[in-house]
Amino acid sequence: MKKLIFTLFLISGAVSAQDMTVVQGNFAFLKDQKEINIEFDYSNFTMMKENKPEAQYVEEHKADLDKKAKGNGNIWQKKWIAAKEQIWTPKFLEIGNIVLSKAGKEMNFQEGLNTPYTLIVKTIWIYPGWDAGIMKQEAKVTTNLKFVDTADKSKVLLEINSEEAPGDQWGNNFSNESRIGEGYAKTAKSLSKMIIKKAYK
Repeated sequence: MKKLIFTLFLISGAVSAQDMTVVQGNFAFLKDQKEINIEFDYSNFTMMKENKPEAQYVEEHKADLDKKAKGNGNIWQKKWIAAKEQIWTPKFLEIGNIVLSKAGKEMNFQEGLNTPYTLIVKTIWIYPGWDAGIMKQEAKVTTNLKFVDTADKSKVLLEINSEEAPGDQWGNNFSNESRIGEGYAKTAKSLSKMIIKKAYK
């Protein structure tokens, strides 16, 4: 029985690693900042192992759901659209700020601020994962994190690539949108930890 459980654990793909890479810049300018404006860019990302455009994924998933029960495709599409503002963005902000606060740092990320620096979180790729009860596979989220001068966003002070941040929760989670949200939470957690380690030397 133990061997079976271990095998299912491996098959589910439950073990994965996030890769955080600094593309350019450094963390020094963040040390004295108490507030950072943040913007989320969901405008042009791909999905699944095939790198499908989001629009293609949505249409295909809608069609699959409608085959099972007519009308469910539209219901899901509304959930998908709402998830960006109601799950993914809040998860990133909440967890990122909690990690900073627990470390005793005054820095805080918020949308709509008029601050010297802005963090642009651009979604590059998403894999929603799946949950079939005893077996499941976590979501993965790849983003580009770019700190820019708010007055001139072409001026990049720090750029980080976050690849395949895992998204999952304890127990069963049958919501693709929720699993993906956990990927954004993991991204924010890793980013805040990097800032704590590198900006406050």
